[in-house]
Amino acid sequence: MLMMNAKREKAGDWQIMNWAPEDIKAHIGFMIKFSGELKQSGNLVGAEGLAVPSQAKIVRAGSNGGPEVTDGPFAESKEFLAGYWIVDVDSPQEAYDIAARASAAPGPGGKPLNMPIEVREVMSGPPPIE
Repeated sequence: MLMMNAKREKAGDWQIMNWAPEDIKAHIGFMIKFSGELKQSGNLVGAEGLAVPSQAKIVRAGSNGGPEVTDGPFAESKEFLAGYWIVDVDSPQEAYDIAARASAAPGPGGKPLNMPIEVREVMSGPPPIE
């Protein structure tokens, strides 16, 4: 799983919200093309962008077992999960190569963002118990 983290800004939930329209269009166009290339190569299992943090909620089981819903995630965090790709690859290196391509998505003026992309294996079961 490749998880894309975005920077939170004081003026808004996500840095892209303050970009010029042409920069937003270029960034979104890159993401659509990137996901299309992953699909065509057979690597893409699934991908989604996520709503901004102000729309997120944290849910815990209350004392009666029902949901207790609060705003979230934590406002003091500097980054948040903006989206993800689940890819089917033959090696960790292949996942790292794909993550590096995603990291280079264009930002203002077309300059690569070099966003942090967290890479984790999706486990098929619990780890073995020794």
